[in-house]
Amino acid sequence: MRNKYVGIIVVGISLLIGFLVWLFNKSLSTIVNDSCSHGPTCPMWGSISFQTNVGLGLMVFVTVVGLYLIFFAKDDPQIIREVHRETKIVKEQVKPRTLSKGHYRDILEKLEGDDKKVLSLIIDSEGSVFQSEIVSKIGLTKVKVTRILDRLEGKGLIERKRRGMTNVVILKNN
Repeated sequence: MRNKYVGIIVVGISLLIGFLVWLFNKSLSTIVNDSCSHGPTCPMWGSISFQTNVGLGLMVFVTVVGLYLIFFAKDDPQIIREVHRETKIVKEQVKPRTLSKGHYRDILEKLEGDDKKVLSLIIDSEGSVFQSEIVSKIGLTKVKVTRILDRLEGKGLIERKRRGMTNVVILKNN
């Protein structure tokens, strides 16, 4: 949001604070006039005076901050450009790859051990299999299969989708 608009909002808030201080002061003065029999020497007048001064001081501070934002604070377009550039770089790095079954076979040759067994099972299952089936067919523990799937998902080869109490493991961009 631009600093000028934020400043206008802050000044509006300070006006609201001023209005509330005025209402509070008016109500409290009426109450003290009706209930205090000492007149102007009543100690309650001192507390009204203190609370009013604190409220007005707060209002002045907030107004000064708002006026500073309106007239002196500059928007820094360089920061905005940097944020947009960083976001663009991250989005470009995360673009999904399109992999065919042939590419998966090439990747399968580079994998070793249990990772290779799990990816091979997913490919042989037409690209979609329940995580619980992988556990039962390969004979590994649930924890081991989860760790293998974490690695394969981190490499962008598969994705898991929650289905009830288990996950469906799908070849990515098959």
